[in-house]
Amino acid sequence: MDSARRASAPNDDAAAWPLPASGAWHPGLGAAERQFFDLSPDRPFTLEGGGLLHKPVLAYETWGALDADASNAVLVCHALTGDAHAHGAAHPPAQITEGWWNDFIGPGRPLDTNRYFIVCANVLGGCQGSTGPSSLNPSTGERYGPEFPVVTNRDVVRSQWALGRHLGISRWLSVVGGSMGGMAVLEWGITYPQRVGSLVVIAASAEASAQQIAWSKVGRQAIYDDPNFRDGRYYDAPDGGGPHRGLANARRIAMIHYRSGEEFDRRFARHSEDPLLPLRLEQRFDVESYLDYQGAKFVPRFDANTYLVLNKMMDLHDVGRGRGGIDAALARIVAPTMVMSVRTDFLYPRPQQLRIVEALQSRGTMRVEHVDIDSDNGHDGFLTEPDQTGPPMGEFIDDIYKSDARSPGATR
Repeated sequence: MDSARRASAPNDDAAAWPLPASGAWHPGLGAAERQFFDLSPDRPFTLEGGGLLHKPVLAYETWGALDADASNAVLVCHALTGDAHAHGAAHPPAQITEGWWNDFIGPGRPLDTNRYFIVCANVLGGCQGSTGPSSLNPSTGERYGPEFPVVTNRDVVRSQWALGRHLGISRWLSVVGGSMGGMAVLEWGITYPQRVGSLVVIAASAEASAQQIAWSKVGRQAIYDDPNFRDGRYYDAPDGGGPHRGLANARRIAMIHYRSGEEFDRRFARHSEDPLLPLRLEQRFDVESYLDYQGAKFVPRFDANTYLVLNKMMDLHDVGRGRGGIDAALARIVAPTMVMSVRTDFLYPRPQQLRIVEALQSRGTMRVEHVDIDSDNGHDGFLTEPDQTGPPMGEFIDDIYKSDARSPGATR
């Protein structure tokens, strides 16, 4: 039986959530594997939407060694609820979960740390070390909270470009990512076409669809409707007094569209270990217990304001904005590109990836590949199917690495 089936969920009693108001990282927890980069120490970092961040910081992690000519660097871009800890063990309390892409990164893995220098940074607006709503605003000495400005994927990519320069990387061998991370990968190829050797876009789109925006709306509304949200000013609340119920509900909603009906039927069907008779409202089917479990597991490691900022960032994703439309924007990409789809992904369905593939292939000037992941895990297939996702990605990047080595002027 699925171990998540019988996980108990917090009830409506505040004592059932004996947690800090926010699951955001703070220095008192220790750095663990994090490193920190002062993104713009001497002047405000101007965001696409016009907002300013004063002395912003990026938290990042690295694995492997950078070649003397910095030719083996791979940037991994994380999804909405990910962070810089893509590989490694958990380090409580600083990092309460293990690396979210452990099956993909490491010695002998598709992103082989014996060969490549792998970098992953927590995005601007994040809550695991990078400047975000839970951070102190140097201008006021108070947490940003609801005053944190709107951030876009283009802002994230500009910050990652600065991080690369700090690390001595002027050109990434590859930029890879899924979901929100896949959106950033596309922006990399469009914004810095000569600074990326290849792109791997997994389960992402060129623009957010109306349905994706609708799903996002109800998730954010769940947070807004929590009385403990307090208009985003909850950081001084005592343990158990944060917007935990709203954040858990946002996660429950998300898990419905991150997975698929096919998987839910396989794992849970209509099974329930709660007695059905006598009929009562509090009886739970196992799929309900699973959603409760996912919500309870999420709250200790995330921040409600951060969820709002990054979720909105995904809604604002549109590579064609200000560039003459999607086709004109995608025409800027010159790097070899691999695009992956998950068969049962109804949040970012396969036609959205084919839209990207067809636009790139129509030019006939570069290598473009499409990979189908045959999984019933829905959108989360980019996380849960290393045997299908990892080998083609690894082989693709290896080919680019070898091709770079053979190119004129190569120093390796």
